Amino acid sequence: MAIKGNQRDYLIVTNNPLVDKTLSGKGYYTIDFTPELTFREILVKVRDLVYEGRTLYTHPLSGSVKPKETPYKSVIVSVEPHGMETDEALIIASAIEVTDKFQDLDWSHCERAMKDFQLIDYCLLCGALGIDAPAGLSDR
Repeated sequence: MAIKGNQRDYLIVTNNPLVDKTLSGKGYYTIDFTPELTFREILVKVRDLVYEGRTLYTHPLSGSVKPKETPYKSVIVSVEPHGMETDEALIIASAIEVTDKFQDLDWSHCERAMKDFQLIDYCLLCGALGIDAPAGLSDR
């Protein structure tokens, strides 16, 4: 189910190069692409934004891939602060807590797996945005 709200208010926080490549420059979304951040560091960055009052539009642990099984994560928050919501702060704090229970895996030696994980994260994000993931891939 696609998220509701104004697309211009969507800030996509990601470390996924596929998300950056396919969605940057489209004019609909603001992309905060930081490739050197880990899965957990993306969640911490999102937590800080939520604490600033940004609206959390997507769940930080969406999909069936367990935390740290993939190096890539994309989360949508509002561009502008709208006031901190306690339930959203609890969701992101809980997501970090859950993530800390999992062991880091090193996928850097397997380029094919990295591409697959990029695609999974991209498709989950496209589902939340209500856009056609294959169409986005054909544009690149």
